[in-house]
Order: sequence, then C-alpha cells, then structure tokens
Amino acid sequence: MSLDSARAGSAVERLSASEALQHLEHERGARLAQLQAVAEASGGAPQAEGLQVMQRGAIEQALKEIDAAFARLQQGTYGICQRCGRSIPVERLEILPYARCCVPCQQRTG
Repeated sequence: MSLDSARAGSAVERLSASEALQHLEHERGARLAQLQAVAEASGGAPQAEGLQVMQRGAIEQALKEIDAAFARLQQGTYGICQRCGRSIPVERLEILPYARCCVPCQQRTG
C-alpha cells in the first residue's frame, strides 16, 4: 500500500504504512528509553542538572514530532513535505521517520 496514493505513479520509492508505523514505534521506544535514562542519571552538579533539563526538553520535543507523524500517517499525509507538497525520499524517512519536510525545504527554513 502506497502512502501517497495521489502520487502512485511516481518513481519515488515509498514506505508502506506498516513500515512507517514500525519505524515510528521504534523511534518512540528509543526516545522513551532515553527519557528514562536521563531521569535516572545522577550527578548533582549544577552543570549536569542543566544538561539533563536540555536533554529532557529535546527528547520531549522529538516525542511530540513523533506523535505528529503518527497523526499524519492516519490522515494519509505522512511522507509528504509540508512546505512544497512533494514526496519526502524514503531514505530520509528511514533516518528521521518523523520528518515533516524534504531536505531542501528544511535547509531553506534552517
């Protein structure tokens, strides 16, 4: 099953919905494990505490992005760049399953 039925004739390889779901679930599990490790980390030094706060914030942001990707998957818009509307290459989605944009659009926005 193609994630982008409107572009079904495209030569661009697509992730199946089940593959995308599997990638996202794996990513969520990894981020939750990271969050657990940060919570369990000790050290007591003020610099370490500040770093833990930053790490926690970054992990929580990634979890929000993953949840948004799950929503896009359900809506049928997963794998479509939110800026230009083109397909996001499967290689990018395998590396960053919750990517909202293709690389050129991401680079333009910084």
